[in-house]
Amino acid sequence: MAQRYFLQMSYKGTRYHGWQIQPNAVSVQEVMEKALSTLLREEISVVGAGRTDTGVHALFFVLHFDTENKNLETLNLLYKLNRFLPADIAVQNLWKVKSAAHARFDALSRTYKYFISTQKEPFAIETAYLFTPALDVAKMNEAARLLFNYSDFTSFSRLHTDVKTNNCKIYHAAWEKLGTQLVFTIKADRFLRNMVRAVVGTLLEVGKGKLSVYDFKKVIEVKDRSAAGASAPAQGLFLVNIEYPEEIVRGI
Repeated sequence: MAQRYFLQMSYKGTRYHGWQIQPNAVSVQEVMEKALSTLLREEISVVGAGRTDTGVHALFFVLHFDTENKNLETLNLLYKLNRFLPADIAVQNLWKVKSAAHARFDALSRTYKYFISTQKEPFAIETAYLFTPALDVAKMNEAARLLFNYSDFTSFSRLHTDVKTNNCKIYHAAWEKLGTQLVFTIKADRFLRNMVRAVVGTLLEVGKGKLSVYDFKKVIEVKDRSAAGASAPAQGLFLVNIEYPEEIVRGI
């Protein structure tokens, strides 16, 4: 029987068409499967904790894979992987888990951060959204707090997805100013496709004065994607944490 492993990794998504394998485009999943298959000398398929879109980054990402090798040397494999992988993908940790453990379905929560540069920053071109107009951050935070009162976020979901429900439980959502950057942090049990970027784009409309806090409330309640603002650009979005049950984190 094969042994299942969890692998912690990070990547800069600029050069990739998201996490998931797709035809005629390079994805992070494809790169990871090729690297593991080459180093372990067997066909390896990986399952990620979620699907990030084209250009989105991950400071903290987890995948699982099965292998016939039941005693992988963690430090040795991490060292080899980091030498083999391109410069914009790195691995940090590897541990054994039970065969039923699942990188996606066992996640308790995910946390994203969205970075906005309020002035031109040459070194943040691919990792933040340059947005220089004045924003009312207090109003944006007032609107963000309304997210805690709802569970159906259809208005912020990409249309025609294959999910069974658009319900999510949001635990945290807030803006903070850090020097010349504005950072939005949001944590939930799950996220819909394109949800964070749609929320950010709509909150920017509040910050610009185009929508009131009451308008933002109605956007949520109408459950219609066309009522929300345009999605914020991908380059500002980072997946920064995923929480798992303690027994999975400890491994076996």
